[in-house]
Amino acid sequence: MSLPENKKLVIACGGTGGHLFPGIAVAEAWTKSGGEVLLLISEKQIDALASEGYDHLRFEKMPSVAMPSPLSMRMPMFLLRFFQSMKGCRKLFKKFGADAVLGMGGFTSAAPLLAGKRLGLPTFIHESNSIPGRANRLNAKFSQTVLLGFEACLKHFSGARSEVVGTPIRPSVASRPGREEAAQFFGLDPEKPVVMVMGGSQGAQRINELVAAGLEKFEAAGIQILHIAGPADYDSVKPAYDAHPGGGVLKGFLKEVEFALGVADVSICRSGASSLTELSFYEIPSVLIPYPYSAEDHQVYNAEIFSKPGAAELWSQDELDEDTFADKIIELVKDEGKLKVMRDEMSKLAVPDASERVCQVVVSTLN
Repeated sequence: MSLPENKKLVIACGGTGGHLFPGIAVAEAWTKSGGEVLLLISEKQIDALASEGYDHLRFEKMPSVAMPSPLSMRMPMFLLRFFQSMKGCRKLFKKFGADAVLGMGGFTSAAPLLAGKRLGLPTFIHESNSIPGRANRLNAKFSQTVLLGFEACLKHFSGARSEVVGTPIRPSVASRPGREEAAQFFGLDPEKPVVMVMGGSQGAQRINELVAAGLEKFEAAGIQILHIAGPADYDSVKPAYDAHPGGGVLKGFLKEVEFALGVADVSICRSGASSLTELSFYEIPSVLIPYPYSAEDHQVYNAEIFSKPGAAELWSQDELDEDTFADKIIELVKDEGKLKVMRDEMSKLAVPDASERVCQVVVSTLN
């Protein structure tokens, strides 16, 4: 990769872990190659939690609100805050000496991208999902190039310059700890199967309920559960683990997700693009339960990219219940032949150099 040669990149990546973690991954790759980065994040709790431990990177918080419907009474306030954010970004970019602006998606990227465009800077948007939301359809209008996680998304940006680069993975996640080390990190038995439950950066209430209800069955089957419930659901799930202390390990939020991925034999999770990228990198057979209210059902389409070749199973949340959920998971965990096929197919979907690909596209416009 051509070096940034002290070039300065702004990355707008706040709002969700699906935006923030890939943004951090690009920042790590950019700084490693000699550049300087400014990351713009939101004021949400998840951004504060996820950015901990990256003291070598510069973060700036910026206020943002989701865009309401055009006829909403909240539209005037949205527009006021949007233009305030854009004005603040222009001032910040000039002071930083920005050479380019990259948005990782969502409405938190809109004001920075428009500010960068009006300053004459090269601008880029990254869309990690198979179907873009309305925010990135708008952001594409402010962007010189649209960077995509999945090839399936190309058709949605037919009028824009687009390039498939994959979704970036943080270096810490890409470190691949060994199973023994990962099991020791959680106090798990490396000889017993481990099912990792991960609802995404903000958790998944229904998945958490289903897993908690099946703890007794999992424990009886000799299966260990590594459950990352999310800060909001931790307290509601904890009584089930207190009642079944041999059922596994419960976490509210886990920064060291590489250890969870390193010990997991099977994953139960939503189908956000960032999570799927990490699962494919670790070749983990997965049960994907898409968030049923995701914009334009994009999580369903994400999951189908993995379920159709057999890398994962796609289960609808509406069809799951406490009586049969654990039994279905246990049946899958015990089917080693099927798990092998799933691991092989997962490996084919991995894009380990996505961060470098993103940087290369940006650098090519600066030389």
